[in-house]
Amino acid sequence: MIFGNINHLEEYPFLEEAVKQCFEYAKGHDLAGYEKGRHDIDGERLFVNIAEYETEEAKKRFWEAHRAYLDVHLMLDGTEQIDLNFIQNMDVKQYVPEDDFLPMDGEKNSSVILRDGDFLICCPSDGHRTAVAVGGSEKIKKAIFKVRI
Repeated sequence: MIFGNINHLEEYPFLEEAVKQCFEYAKGHDLAGYEKGRHDIDGERLFVNIAEYETEEAKKRFWEAHRAYLDVHLMLDGTEQIDLNFIQNMDVKQYVPEDDFLPMDGEKNSSVILRDGDFLICCPSDGHRTAVAVGGSEKIKKAIFKVRI
């Protein structure tokens, strides 16, 4: 996983070109004005999901990971905690290939807090639990780029 801010991309020259393309797209488009849902950039190779939801207590949220795509979470508005752990530390359930969804249960190893402009790149071994409230529940809007690997 890689945690950073879109305003400091010079610190990440080693990122894959497809991940850099996500940030170029974000800087060139008003993602905050996008409707909720999927928006294609390059078909199944690269697309962005715009999500809007209320954050809530961690115990009400679920753990997930992905095998076919990297997730690049980019906060557009609000504050959200994302809990993290490596899938080898979790109780992994059955993979759902049509949704690229690997459910799991377990405890967090660490957390990051995303604020406007912050990003988190999750690799296939990075279990993550999103939409965790910081302080109290709030409505957030974020872009989740999906990069085929």
